[in-house]
Amino acid sequence: MAEIRVTLADDHPIVVTGIKALLASAPDLHLVGEAATGSQALEVICATEPDVAIIDMSLPDLNGLDLARRLAERCPQVKLLALTVHESRAYVQPMLQAGARGYLKRSAADELLRAIRAVAAGGLYLDPAVADKALPGAPAARSAEPGGADLSPRETEVLRHTAQGFSNTEIALRLDVSVKTVETYKARAAEKLHLRTRADIVRFGAARGWLDRLRETPP
Repeated sequence: MAEIRVTLADDHPIVVTGIKALLASAPDLHLVGEAATGSQALEVICATEPDVAIIDMSLPDLNGLDLARRLAERCPQVKLLALTVHESRAYVQPMLQAGARGYLKRSAADELLRAIRAVAAGGLYLDPAVADKALPGAPAARSAEPGGADLSPRETEVLRHTAQGFSNTEIALRLDVSVKTVETYKARAAEKLHLRTRADIVRFGAARGWLDRLRETPP
């Protein structure tokens, strides 16, 4: 079992204690650094380069959104999982746009390990309570049947992986095809469904339940 290196940035002692206990219970997860402020988190995360950085949205001196933006510039290889009490679209969407690969309510401790593993694997993990805030207004698929029944199996597979947050290179490796082939299947599927942006694809995937399947990944 591959080890997943994790850092934690949160200034709530009770929350930190609980998360550390959860991480200690999982043999594949290893806490390599922690911080209680945004500026400290920026230095710790870039110094340790974890696989996943858990960051609280309400950190002192540098909030979670600003931290995410700076991390995207300084150490973009680190995957971010936002932990928050906020469900508002005003919080969810900017964090995802800033590069966060997961968004989880602080009260959903039972889902934290699944979220970490999904994000570490290159996927996208959204708390069910905030998914509709992050992915509003899913575009209607103008295919022969609702849900895109006219897609080929391979087009569907590529689109599903794209919605789950995987890059073209990662999809190519998973499907054992070339990156160019992945791009072709994605373009065909997007054209059939009139999906113009990656956000459209994610919204479509959420409507199909593809993100729910990420949440069902066994611990």
